Amino acid sequence: METIGLVLIVLVASVLQAGTGFGFSIMATPFLLLLFEAHDAIQINIILSLLISLIMMFKIHKEVDKDSLVRLIKGSLIGILPGLFLFIFLDVQPLKILVSILILLSTVLLVAKITIKESNLKELIAGALSGLLTTSLGMPGPPLLIYFSGANIDKAALRSTTLAYFVFIYFISISLQFTIFSISTDVWISTLCALPFALLGIYLGQWVFTRLNQQLFQKIIHVLLFFTGIYLLLSIFYN
Repeated sequence: METIGLVLIVLVASVLQAGTGFGFSIMATPFLLLLFEAHDAIQINIILSLLISLIMMFKIHKEVDKDSLVRLIKGSLIGILPGLFLFIFLDVQPLKILVSILILLSTVLLVAKITIKESNLKELIAGALSGLLTTSLGMPGPPLLIYFSGANIDKAALRSTTLAYFVFIYFISISLQFTIFSISTDVWISTLCALPFALLGIYLGQWVFTRLNQQLFQKIIHVLLFFTGIYLLLSIFYN
């Protein structure tokens, strides 16, 4: 049952990742936390997210905004170590609450179409928060979603730049966790089992993205994110 759940989670999250550049960790982490011990769930998410980002970067690397990427990376260096501290010492229940709040907040802000004036400082701050959330929760997406969705940045550049950033931050995160905390055999086995379905999800996501109305696709993402956040919150109170 755990394997079936893992496969379904990874497949759906990979489809979203291929279509938006953001979806995998936001969609996968809450449900992986229901199936696995917290540290294992986060590490499975980080390894798969790194592999997916690497694969997708080969196709869209030419659209990367290099200046923006550098600022995000610089900012992330501020948040990496505090996030690692949280990963080592944070209990699973506060972890689930934090993830669910982040998902719901991101969803509300996306639906509300907030506007944020683009600036170098704000990109550094987004990078710092993203770095903290990557090493602690395996979820770099929410700060970038909130910032980029309000800054009216070109979609192609946004998608490519965030994926390039994810390659960096996920690699640093999993390297630090491997060195300091170690990665269990169960994490590697689960990752290998899920990888073929992640690849299938990438293919399906790109196929769907080219054929589905963009507005409808965004609405589907909003609904999925909202119910993911609500479901995770309910799971905390009914466990």
